[in-house]
Amino acid sequence: MCGILGVVATSPVNQLLYDGLQVLQHRGQDAAGIATAEGGRFHMHKGSGLVRDVFRTRNMRNLEGNWGIAHVRYPTAGSAYNAAEAQPFYVNSPFGLLLAHNGNLTNSEELKREMFLADLRHINTNSDSEVLLNVLAHELQAACNGLKLDEDAVFRAVAGVHRRCRGAYAAVVMIAGYGLLAFRDPYGIRPLVIGRNDVAEGTEWLVASESVALDVLGFTLLRDVAPGEAVLIDTQGNFRSRQCAEKTVEAPCMFEFVYLARPDSIIDGISVYESRVKMGEFLAEKMKRTMPHAQIDVVIPIPDSSRPSAMEMAHRLGLPYREGFVKNRYIGRTFIMPGQAKRRKSVRQKLNTIHQEFKGKSVLLVDDSIVRGTTSREIINMAREAGATKVYMASAAPPVRHANVYGIDMPTRSELIASDRSEDEICREIGADGLIYQDLDDLKASVRALNPAITFFETSCFDGCYITGDITPEYLNGVENQRGEEKPAGRDDGEEGQLDLNLITHPDH
Repeated sequence: MCGILGVVATSPVNQLLYDGLQVLQHRGQDAAGIATAEGGRFHMHKGSGLVRDVFRTRNMRNLEGNWGIAHVRYPTAGSAYNAAEAQPFYVNSPFGLLLAHNGNLTNSEELKREMFLADLRHINTNSDSEVLLNVLAHELQAACNGLKLDEDAVFRAVAGVHRRCRGAYAAVVMIAGYGLLAFRDPYGIRPLVIGRNDVAEGTEWLVASESVALDVLGFTLLRDVAPGEAVLIDTQGNFRSRQCAEKTVEAPCMFEFVYLARPDSIIDGISVYESRVKMGEFLAEKMKRTMPHAQIDVVIPIPDSSRPSAMEMAHRLGLPYREGFVKNRYIGRTFIMPGQAKRRKSVRQKLNTIHQEFKGKSVLLVDDSIVRGTTSREIINMAREAGATKVYMASAAPPVRHANVYGIDMPTRSELIASDRSEDEICREIGADGLIYQDLDDLKASVRALNPAITFFETSCFDGCYITGDITPEYLNGVENQRGEEKPAGRDDGEEGQLDLNLITHPDH
């Protein structure tokens, strides 16, 4: 889960890229980086931490030029604790390339061997993004065959990337002296949108992970980068695009709509906010069917991304909607904590109850999803301590039972509360009086209703069906073993180095 930006403008872009990263900060908090180009030189600064902490005035002054790329990182491959894996990545041959990547390659180990044995390229980190960059560099060198670079060679190189790379990837690339390249995997799993801004000096172009970045930076949403498509914008602002994959299937990641994306974004023609409202509509209808005798006084969301679903549920059920939790937006990251006690304490630091909304009431708490269950259990306890007589829980997403390998660093299967439990068992485990999950078919219908042209979604964390067709049990075991090995000494297994989607801060949600 990362955020990427690429821009070709008519004036300096350092501030624009910085502001864009601030808007996409919810997509990654571990590292940030910006690269720009002026003349034949690249300028880059990157480091670990939030955008506001990585960049200082002196860094910004050095980022000269009218075009560039930027990245915020939450790691899903490589090490979460290695500052050397902050992006963008750079190779000097051919031409000079800088790349920022969102997603995860599922055949990166195989590609590393090919790089070393056949392509004669050395990969210096554990990041699959460096692998992707070197595959592109090799394919670009082969496509040019010693000749001058042109758009046909660039598009042939991207076609070579699609033939060799498996998994999910949306990428922006700077090609020295030529321009900005952006491309998306043949399944369109990770999002990428195109915006334009017409100014007196010409047309400016911006590609970004989410349309909210275009809105904030003053660009108009043009369209999404299509699955398998490559977009090439030269330094003069000339725009070219071409389909580079032999076969494509549009299958966006469902978790973007459930949780990851900001509600004010539009992805693949779908309003994230409206999709979450629809989720609430379907979930309310299921509740009418399956829990008709539940005596509920009030519907309360667990901030922030569940609010649209909770409001629609309250409306459909004819119940009051109330804000029962206040979120402290100034608490630091809390999902990497050494032990259960500190994790429980961190939930209470981040959320506090408004006792009047709970005292003497039967409440329905609505969350976007339930991953580990640790947070849900603590929040239910908080509701009871505030005086709730009964606490029901509703999840706008189905049970998360399987690992995600396409760019979301979810816990291992052993840590997922739903991996080996029935819904009744989960209900007892989190201490709820009743629990209702969204049906997967209803979740798909919620999103598809806003763009009927999309017939497939990447839903592997719910159903275990990996759309790229190359994920084996051995691969999943290897990924989970690697994640366990990467945890620094002294951190508790099952709690550290993994993303708890219920605890991550979304400052702008």
